[in-house]
Amino acid sequence: MNWQMPTANSLEPYWMPFTANRQFKAHPRMIARAEGMYYYTDRGDALLDGSSGLFCVGAGHGRKQIAEAAHRTLLELDYAPAFQYGHPLSFELARRVAAVTPGDLNYIFFTNSGSESVDTALKIALAYHRARGEGQRQRLVGREKGYHGVNFGGISVAGMMPNKKAFGVGLPGCAHMRHTWLEENRFTPGQPEHGAELANDLQRLVDLHGEDTIAACIVEPIAGSVGCIVPPKGYLDRLREICDTYGIVLIFDEVITGFGRTGKQFGADSFGVTPDLMTLAKALTNGVVPMGAVACSEKIYETITGAAPDMAVELFHGYTYSGCPVASAAGLATRDIFEEEGLVERAAAMSPRFLEGLFALKDLAVVTDIRGYGLFGTLDIAPKDRPGARGNQLIQELFDAGLIIKMTGDSLLVSPPLICEDAHLDELFTKIRDVLKTH
Repeated sequence: MNWQMPTANSLEPYWMPFTANRQFKAHPRMIARAEGMYYYTDRGDALLDGSSGLFCVGAGHGRKQIAEAAHRTLLELDYAPAFQYGHPLSFELARRVAAVTPGDLNYIFFTNSGSESVDTALKIALAYHRARGEGQRQRLVGREKGYHGVNFGGISVAGMMPNKKAFGVGLPGCAHMRHTWLEENRFTPGQPEHGAELANDLQRLVDLHGEDTIAACIVEPIAGSVGCIVPPKGYLDRLREICDTYGIVLIFDEVITGFGRTGKQFGADSFGVTPDLMTLAKALTNGVVPMGAVACSEKIYETITGAAPDMAVELFHGYTYSGCPVASAAGLATRDIFEEEGLVERAAAMSPRFLEGLFALKDLAVVTDIRGYGLFGTLDIAPKDRPGARGNQLIQELFDAGLIIKMTGDSLLVSPPLICEDAHLDELFTKIRDVLKTH
């Protein structure tokens, strides 16, 4: 072992997530503060936030209203146990979230992240079937190229190989549908025309494994982390139809698409399909405090709670920090900002201008595909040497140009805060063009 106690200000002890640690620590990209649409480096250089942090800062940075709400709460109630006790803020936040979720998704279970929300939703689906006397339903269906966080349930149903291959076989009995990216849909704004028939993969899995063995099907309305794969027209409708036919719980992972990213509150609203469970996180607190949630249908909640004996815990699941006071306060302040400033409506109004600027980059030789919906889009870049090498290089080049963009492999994931204005979009796409045209 070569370990020595690091000196003050050393970068070495921190093992960074989803990061090329050796490269970063040799050439660090340090962020010191943030305000509005911009980050600022430790040298004071401005960095336009082109990905809302990690899709979570929809209301922009440095919102004093959220900070002050969190501060007041910390002084008044630092922590309250989540099991068998409650505090007013979590109940009020659940009410506010349920007021905007689609259909009858009126029961809210709080977690601390999108990953926890996914595993919670999968467990709720399994518990629901057991409560209704169909405990043999244990198979979970996901989709290729899907991302559902990094916990074992999430990586088992997800379909991004690098996130899975180092961690064993995952949960038993998981099956995967094909993804919906098709060659004939390249450079299509909005929903593509081709691919709705791919939803019939779920029917094939029913035919293969038996209709009474499948507990749940989980998809992102827009496949997000892999790079904004928008569902073909009719695809989600067909999934809903198959799930209704065979009693399968349909789960939408709206961790990225939730709270305005699609131009409506949720992807479910944009595409007119309501799931039985919906996972949330990220913009729930504007990224200020870790928090996630699962929105549950009345039928699922009432079935699980109704099957338990009186005075008994109905669902043996939860987290130490579920609905904790400071996160709830941040969530409530975030809800206030979104409603007072009409940020969901603003996202819808800015979407045409955003998509116009995004698809104008089609002429760049290095760009192999563009996809976009609402205020979310992706540029696929031709690989160099090996997959991901050019993307890793672009992280540094975009940073040097004054721009932060989330990269997945060789794809730029563009999702500016919902407060963006025309001038920000001009700056965003000009900087992307200037960097990409050198490749």
